[in-house]
Amino acid sequence: MTAPAIRSRIENALWGLLVGDALAMPVHWYYDKLNIRADFPNGIQGYAAARHPHPEAFMLGRPYRPDVATAVRLGRRYDILHEHARFYTTTYSTFAFARPERDAATGNAIAGADERFHYHHGLRAGETTVAGHLARVLLRSLAERRGYHPDAFIDAFIAHLTTPGRNRDAYLEAWIRSWFEGYASGLPVHACAASQRDDWSIASHSGLIRPLVLALLAPTPQQALGLALEHHALTHRSPTNMAALALLVPLVHALVHGAPPRESILAAGAALRLPAVDGRSLFARYRAAGGPYNIPKPEMWALHNRFHDEPLDLARLVALQDEEEVAGKLLSTACYPEHGVPLLLYLALRHDLDAERALLANANAGGDNVHRGAVLGLLLGAAGSPVPEHLRRGLVESSAIAMEIERVLALVPIEAP
Repeated sequence: MTAPAIRSRIENALWGLLVGDALAMPVHWYYDKLNIRADFPNGIQGYAAARHPHPEAFMLGRPYRPDVATAVRLGRRYDILHEHARFYTTTYSTFAFARPERDAATGNAIAGADERFHYHHGLRAGETTVAGHLARVLLRSLAERRGYHPDAFIDAFIAHLTTPGRNRDAYLEAWIRSWFEGYASGLPVHACAASQRDDWSIASHSGLIRPLVLALLAPTPQQALGLALEHHALTHRSPTNMAALALLVPLVHALVHGAPPRESILAAGAALRLPAVDGRSLFARYRAAGGPYNIPKPEMWALHNRFHDEPLDLARLVALQDEEEVAGKLLSTACYPEHGVPLLLYLALRHDLDAERALLANANAGGDNVHRGAVLGLLLGAAGSPVPEHLRRGLVESSAIAMEIERVLALVPIEAP
């Protein structure tokens, strides 16, 4: 692969990341596919705005409890919710919603139908979620500092989320809220990341996105994995995510440098084992417990950390099982990488490495399709699957995105200082 060809694949992968995010946004965390069809009778066929109400949303009442007095004393900004604080239970705002019902898929407490605000309430068609914006924060940090500097990213990350008006996304995942709780309490910035051992949801697809961006840009596979794991540790402490990165980083780096896509993805699949608890059984346990947070931590660890002995035969899975069986029944569509990584590899091959087809299929599979879609889009772009121009142009702020990508491509390859 020539240097221009490598840069072209990196560019394509970065567009794929953002397109995968924005396409899935309107049906993010729709677990029941019938609800997708009810709101979008023909399914997601392109960009759409977040609709109100979301039939399954359990965003209301999620906790964010920073130590306000300590944050003020230290001069640390703690408000990351701004106009969306009303949706959360916090130490500095009033929560005025009731949650009298239970979500049919997960058993979580939810509001009445009219008050089920979409996780991305107010986002427009073609607009990315906070995950896409944080990927762009990383790109801008790389360009401004002419390389990867962890402290520069953290400063930009804090500024992005604590400055009113910069983040339009209503939903901030548990890892973000936990990180800023640590920050508000006075922890050093490199020690604010929460642990999966304390909160299973710290292990999520969103923790893979920015590390994979650095993997695209690194000069060698070893440096790619080192940069990816270093960056992951800034915001997450998750062995599940690190295991996923150990598989995906070499794959993405090899694809960018010209490895044959189908053969490389099949080889990556053979290094995986499917979860012993399938997607349908996992959610049945969640419902029985009245939500996953009611499951004791040792049991939760076991539910997510037991695997079959035999390697995944990805080619056989693609050939013999359709998406209705794989997405949701065999593999959970939730945010867990042990389910989501084999699922996104399956979708890539099931749709013949066609970026648009695979990303639309991912969106219509529901669940954590936004973050899974960002990883899938990056992977397909790295494999050389063209991200169509109409999808690039359809992104909100597409011109600014193009300039951000162009500035980073001028620095390739990027090494740690």
